[in-house]
Amino acid sequence: MDLIDETRREQARYDRQARWYDVAVAPVEALVFLGLRRRLWSAIDGTRRVLEIGVGTGRNLAHYPKTSRSVALDLSPEMLKRAARKATRDGRRVDFLLADTQHLPFKDGVFDIVMATLVFCSVPDPVRGLAEAGRAVRPQGQVVLLEHVRAENGVLGKAMDALNRLTARSGEYVNRDTAANVRKAGLEVTHEEKHRMGIVKLLRARPRVEAAAKGEDNVVAS
Repeated sequence: MDLIDETRREQARYDRQARWYDVAVAPVEALVFLGLRRRLWSAIDGTRRVLEIGVGTGRNLAHYPKTSRSVALDLSPEMLKRAARKATRDGRRVDFLLADTQHLPFKDGVFDIVMATLVFCSVPDPVRGLAEAGRAVRPQGQVVLLEHVRAENGVLGKAMDALNRLTARSGEYVNRDTAANVRKAGLEVTHEEKHRMGIVKLLRARPRVEAAAKGEDNVVAS
């Protein structure tokens, strides 16, 4: 299956899941991710231009700084509909956009911060998507991620490899090394936190110094 077909499959999968997605993930969300989402977003200055890629049904909207200029995108129109309804209900001003993380429709250096939570476990080409995130952020900006990854523990890692042979059929990859993919995408990891036996990581990254210097003249204010 080529990249275009795999991306279309992902879009269709999330469209199908959108109606019941929040209910399905509620238990693991409460036990594992809610506190980490709060931690992830707590450092965001409300005056910054923020892009969230893979907004899904809008599980992060409650953590958006109300004074920030926020853009949220997703591959799935059905997911976006639910996120937009949440934003309207809560009185949050967010620009929603249907777009593919692997081909972001922005000029270089538009955003101060690019965020993603539990996204790059399902992006067909994660390195390409992360490179796009790095391109969209300004040279002194940050790419901030919360992701589940392959365990570093040998036994647990091998178990995840075996499980991945099943989950990958539906587009969910449980054994990706996202920190390594961030580096492959041309970004420098500046902060890495491990949680839940190293299966969950909070990552902060920035464009590498040489890339940032090269891109200074390309920064565009939105």
